[in-house]
Amino acid sequence: MATAFSVVTGNRDFRRLFAAELVVFGADWFVMVPLLVLLPELTGSGVWGGLVLAADTGINALLLPYTGTIADRFDRRKILIVANLAAFAAVLLLFTVRSPATAPLALVAIGAMAVAKAFYSPAASAALPNVVDKADLAAANTVSGSAWGTMTIVGASLGGVVGAAFGPYVCFGVTAALLLMGAAVTATIRRPLQAERETDTPAPRTRHALRESFGYLRQNPRIRALVTVKMAAGLGNGVLTVFPLIAAMHGAGVLGAGLLFAVRGAGALAGPFVLGPVIRRRSWLFPGLALSMSLYGLGYLGVAVAPWFPVVLLLVFVAHLAGGANWTLSNYALQGEVPDRLRGRVFSTDLMLATLAIALSQLGATAVVDLVDERVILAGCGLVTLVYAIGWRIATRRMAPAGPSVITTR
Repeated sequence: MATAFSVVTGNRDFRRLFAAELVVFGADWFVMVPLLVLLPELTGSGVWGGLVLAADTGINALLLPYTGTIADRFDRRKILIVANLAAFAAVLLLFTVRSPATAPLALVAIGAMAVAKAFYSPAASAALPNVVDKADLAAANTVSGSAWGTMTIVGASLGGVVGAAFGPYVCFGVTAALLLMGAAVTATIRRPLQAERETDTPAPRTRHALRESFGYLRQNPRIRALVTVKMAAGLGNGVLTVFPLIAAMHGAGVLGAGLLFAVRGAGALAGPFVLGPVIRRRSWLFPGLALSMSLYGLGYLGVAVAPWFPVVLLLVFVAHLAGGANWTLSNYALQGEVPDRLRGRVFSTDLMLATLAIALSQLGATAVVDLVDERVILAGCGLVTLVYAIGWRIATRRMAPAGPSVITTR
């Protein structure tokens, strides 16, 4: 904790990159929670909420192979700023969603925001090692990994409260302002967000760049294992589709839905700090990652049978404590082992696999959300994650820890 605090207070550029991520993630959730409640109210069906979630993740996943090459070829600072401005324009479209006939416009707006996010995410992940010293990378990853969890708590909680008190359109206005703020903060970062390239070496074209990154993954089974870790929680992410329904079932309404998303964020925030020191030890990395995936699945199996809403909140917290540690520590391992010239593409592949898994899970949940009990969906998602975790651990059980010579940031 002391090291994490020092990297925030002592490094101006990291502090501003982290602040920009806080703003962007907060804006994301300030839109999503009110929208997931608004659409069922307008249409009378839970399908639209599931389609919005699937569009958010599916479009993102499809674009990531391309956007990762952009993060390695162009100025990452400019990519981050333009992505925020594009998301700002997309949010404005949500003000037109006011009837069943205009519900499809929510899909258009969220789809456009997903395009912007597809450019933002790999550029931000690839930029992180360039704004901190090598010795501070682990602490910086812990802090950066907490950004999503922190703003899920704040964004989801405030989104639920403000949505209940003032309506969803006030939330959309706040989101637009936050996105402009994120672009402004990113513009003040001074350090270059990528390593210098040799002047006589042209940037690789997209097709060649993709071949190079996939070839790198084929030759490095350890990296292949690390880029498939996040798929476990992704395959169980269909649970988000029924969050509003679970809250309604327990009589908690929009505030309950906001609480579920907020507790999810609290777990993701605590995970890197609670489980990170264990998983980060080289000998524990792969067993710890498998354990965190399993705990996520078991948590949602528990949610499916929990009789009281406070117990549901506790189990969601535990599941995402494990999921947050899994996400952050796999990022840390990749950032330490993948060279800068390939980092954007490897991270885009990592995010693509995770978001494809999320989209498939959410589409599956959406297909049956009006046909089966929400508890069945929760149990199914938890079981899929648990089975994946067991299979991943069996496949990686003989992989040795990385030696010191493997860890590099260039």
